[in-house]
Amino acid sequence: MNTNNASVKEKFSQELNEMKDTRYIILSIQHLLAMYAGAVIVPIIVAGALNMTVAQTTYLVAADIVMSGIATFLQVYRGKYIGIGLPVVLACTFTAVSPMIQIGSEHGLGVMYGAVFCSGLFVFLLAPFLAKLNRFFPPIVTGSVVTIIGVTLMPVALNYVAGGQGSSDYGDLIHLGIAFVTFAIILILYRFTKGFIHSISILIGILVGTVLAGMLGLVDLTPVYEASWVQMPVPFHLARFEFEWTSILTMTIVALVSVIESTGVYYALGDITGKTIGEQDLRRGYVSEGLAVMLGSLMNTFPYTTYSQNVGLIQLSGVKKRAVLFNMVVLMILCGSIPKIGALATIIPPAVLGGAMVCMFGSVLAYGIKMLGQVKEDSPNNIMIVACSVGIGLGVTVVPEAFAQLPASISWLTSSGIVLGTVTAVVLNAFFNGIQDQRAA
Repeated sequence: MNTNNASVKEKFSQELNEMKDTRYIILSIQHLLAMYAGAVIVPIIVAGALNMTVAQTTYLVAADIVMSGIATFLQVYRGKYIGIGLPVVLACTFTAVSPMIQIGSEHGLGVMYGAVFCSGLFVFLLAPFLAKLNRFFPPIVTGSVVTIIGVTLMPVALNYVAGGQGSSDYGDLIHLGIAFVTFAIILILYRFTKGFIHSISILIGILVGTVLAGMLGLVDLTPVYEASWVQMPVPFHLARFEFEWTSILTMTIVALVSVIESTGVYYALGDITGKTIGEQDLRRGYVSEGLAVMLGSLMNTFPYTTYSQNVGLIQLSGVKKRAVLFNMVVLMILCGSIPKIGALATIIPPAVLGGAMVCMFGSVLAYGIKMLGQVKEDSPNNIMIVACSVGIGLGVTVVPEAFAQLPASISWLTSSGIVLGTVTAVVLNAFFNGIQDQRAA
């Protein structure tokens, strides 16, 4: 045990030295840009729905980025009790947006954050038990989940390509052209370059696309000018905990769905990095995720979960070093505590991000298909599991209004293609294949 601890400390020390490498710093910026839009839009949506003031919204955005950095560190660092030790990025989960708005509107911020804290505590305490349930996540399920994630994210990418959903000039040829240029640059660099330039093709595409958009007058620097210089997370800044059982139950279910989604990401990253994911790895991963959710609620931010777009980025860049993610943690904390720096990432036009997202989200989809191709037993049962789970996930994403008449209490399940598709995959696998350990099959 002492030898193992010494080995972990020695490896971490080596990674701290690698963090000084300029190439890894640049790669970490690429990862930051890949997740930043999603991490920022969640607090903006929630703040707007709950009628928060400008000052409260500013706090929520800045604190959320800092806490995303801390949550990522808890997961990337592999200790005795915490951290799965994979190059995984954690940020606020979209799955929790609708339930948090509903709870906050009906019961207030105190009940909302109290429910988030309890959901994190539930995952934290039951992590050893949840890790034993990996028999529910054989390759047919995890491959389906990763495929569902890729399929359901593509409409998000295309909305960005068109200029951002709800924008007055949605679908304008200028937006489509900028997205195409960004996309084309990434593909050209990916095809004709090697080494470091090949690895940062996404970043270069985003930078060139942003410069082009700036020349066309589509880059607004106002957020940078208006952002404050210093903003730090403060415990109970917006509200102190209050508890209401129905709200706690709702957020706990949301947390369990996030755990299922994260499990698929863990196995995908394990496959990409050549690391076998065992029960103890899952336990540490779940402990870290539960701890991140609790810390987020204390600072009045959000539940945190794995971000799939960064999985696609790792697949595209081929760089799997944790030092890149440790650098990203530093950058996220800087961006959150010095909002003027963080605001720089918000000036990137949606169309530019959309051009890059097509590559990243498509890569997630392709990797999910690859995982399914590795399933050894090609049975009609497995085909039905994939067909129904991916089909339902895509259907909910494309036609979300189909479930508009269902009770608001289950909107967390029916409003997300990823959530409903994932639950479908788990349930159908148990129905067709039973719950025996199929991971070695």
